[in-house]
Amino acid sequence: MALRKGADMPDITGVTEWLNGEPDLAKVKSGPTLVAFWAISCHICHDNMPTTRQWKAKYEPLGLNFVSIHMPRQQEDTDVEKVKEQIAKYGITEPCGIDNMHSAAQVFENEWVPAYFLFDSEGKMANRAAGEYGLKMLQTALEKMFEQ
Repeated sequence: MALRKGADMPDITGVTEWLNGEPDLAKVKSGPTLVAFWAISCHICHDNMPTTRQWKAKYEPLGLNFVSIHMPRQQEDTDVEKVKEQIAKYGITEPCGIDNMHSAAQVFENEWVPAYFLFDSEGKMANRAAGEYGLKMLQTALEKMFEQ
């Protein structure tokens, strides 16, 4: 069963290593937070990264937390050095968990990359989206969340 709208943000467990430092999980769980699953072999993930960087510049100053989870799709994706190279290349500065065993993915009931989970300021899931058009689906939810 998929994680549903209104569900509490699950604990991020099973990450074997954090790159860019560990997130403040108490802050992250109290939201608002965007958790993004991606993989180095996922070209849609790469194509979406400029948009998530723009969101980070716009919404992080307003209080949105960002956490990335690298979820490999194939054996070659489990090379942490390659993940580090991609993090540098695409400007990922938020904490990025390495989920080589798909443990965090299981907790989030996720099997896709890219996949995005947006949690509100109470730590409740406001929206989730995946795939090529996932960011378009989240844009409206983000705008509503941060209306001024």
